[in-house]
Amino acid sequence: QVSLVERGGGLAQPGGKLQLTCIGDGRVVNVKNWAWYRQAPGKQRELVAGIGNWGANYTDSVKGRFTISRSAGLNMVFLQMDYLKPEDTAVYYCAASESYYRLNEYWGQGTQVIVSS
Repeated sequence: QVSLVERGGGLAQPGGKLQLTCIGDGRVVNVKNWAWYRQAPGKQRELVAGIGNWGANYTDSVKGRFTISRSAGLNMVFLQMDYLKPEDTAVYYCAASESYYRLNEYWGQGTQVIVSS
């Protein structure tokens, strides 16, 4: 079992930046893939970025603005969000998987990001 806790949400102005941190506890040594998802009001949850030994990928709307990375100890994953836009407003969720073929066996509780002037 892996538990995940997100940190770092909050309010940012358009064009600003925030960094989200996901801290894993438990069997994190077995985690193969990490990911960030987000869910805006009235919309479905969507994959924002994923990372594993295969590399990293991003949804088109955040390419060039967001960067996903892992800590050296592999128990934390970060989402650096630059050039924020109002449409980035959402609850952001960390996810992890012990499977090579999935991104989301385990979920964090979510952290709110609001981009507004």
